[in-house]
Amino acid sequence: MFKEFKAFIMRGNVMDLAIAVIIGAAFGKIVTSLTDDIIMPLIGKVFGGLDFSSYFLVLNADKVPPALAGSTDYAALKKAGVPLLGYGEFITQAVNFFIIAFIIFLMIRAVNRVMPKPEEAAAADPADVVLLREIRDELRAKRG
Repeated sequence: MFKEFKAFIMRGNVMDLAIAVIIGAAFGKIVTSLTDDIIMPLIGKVFGGLDFSSYFLVLNADKVPPALAGSTDYAALKKAGVPLLGYGEFITQAVNFFIIAFIIFLMIRAVNRVMPKPEEAAAADPADVVLLREIRDELRAKRG
């Protein structure tokens, strides 16, 4: 069983996928930092606040502990179990998604420009396929 597992792991596709996951995780951290540390503070400044993640609504004020009454600390209120509608955090995550989606779009676009088009790949048929086509065409010409 160990030999089968080792053969499975050593296949090229599995190793490529593992590398892609590791690079993707690191890339996700970079995008999160870009969003949290650069983009969202700028958007927050435009909307009148410095910390965009502090935009939320308390859904049940009765659940707020007395020590956190009037608090604007989203993380502390969430940790205390207060029901919140954290639209600022949602907007932050949506911006993260759009940044990642746009960068992936640019990468796929670049790869598509470099990769040969299907017509170009079809033009380079092996010699035996070309010979078989010629034989087929000769046979059709003799019949008709």
